[in-house]
Amino acid sequence: MKKFVLAGVAAAALFAIPAAANAQAFVQAETGIDVVSAEGESKANIGYGGSVGYDMPLSGGLFVGVQATYSDSETKRCESSEGDKVCLEAGRDVAALARLGTQMGEQGKLYLFGGYANARAELTYSNVTAHTDLDGFRVGAGYQYDINEKFFVKAEYRYSNYEADVSRHNGVIAVGAKF
Repeated sequence: MKKFVLAGVAAAALFAIPAAANAQAFVQAETGIDVVSAEGESKANIGYGGSVGYDMPLSGGLFVGVQATYSDSETKRCESSEGDKVCLEAGRDVAALARLGTQMGEQGKLYLFGGYANARAELTYSNVTAHTDLDGFRVGAGYQYDINEKFFVKAEYRYSNYEADVSRHNGVIAVGAKF
């Protein structure tokens, strides 16, 4: 049985090496609208960050990939009463995603993605800050347009759902480089 497993692993490696050699790594800077919802109330502001990842081509113009994202946000809500100020702020947001898409012409890619997301919520009262991390998932879709062989622009919609009845909608535009 061990021989069959080893033979299977070796065969898979032989097929994976050419695919990995054709993988296209990328890095991108991104910004857009960040809408955070908690307990039935929503607040919107600007989000910004970056992503890294790579795509591997499959047959028929399809591709699969992975992407890691780190972003932050200006979204917060503050309340004041009798000189005291309390703010709840959307902190950093990280995600590890799998991508599946198809080539759209020579310069375009249309794709779906999904995976793990983790957001930080920060509470500030009288210059004392506490935070909590919220686990969840992210799904979305995007379109990438290659300007040339090295540079691209992108538009994405992202939906994230976290524990404690917190969710997030993002409309993101990005510029990036492939290497």
